[in-house]
Amino acid sequence: MKYVLMFADSVENQQAWDKMPEATRMAAYEGINKWFEEHSKAGRIAGGAELLGPSSSTTVRFKNGKPVVTDGPFIEAKEVVGGFAIVDVKDLDEALE
Repeated sequence: MKYVLMFADSVENQQAWDKMPEATRMAAYEGINKWFEEHSKAGRIAGGAELLGPSSSTTVRFKNGKPVVTDGPFIEAKEVVGGFAIVDVKDLDEALE
């Protein structure tokens, strides 16, 4: 069974992350990379990606069957999706490990 795990945080934390010195960000990635490495070796990661912040986002909606493209994350949300992982596991419990 495949699940999409979405990694989200507050807009304020995203802004702090964007302003963080590169060395501090790289140190924070150590735990993230370890998680991906462990689950990749176990064959549980089917895909995933880090996403850029809201300043680079584009919203696509369809009106009368045609795409309408707008700059920005124009949805009512208090969180920012920073990335995702597609996991291939037996059930939700394993996906949440």
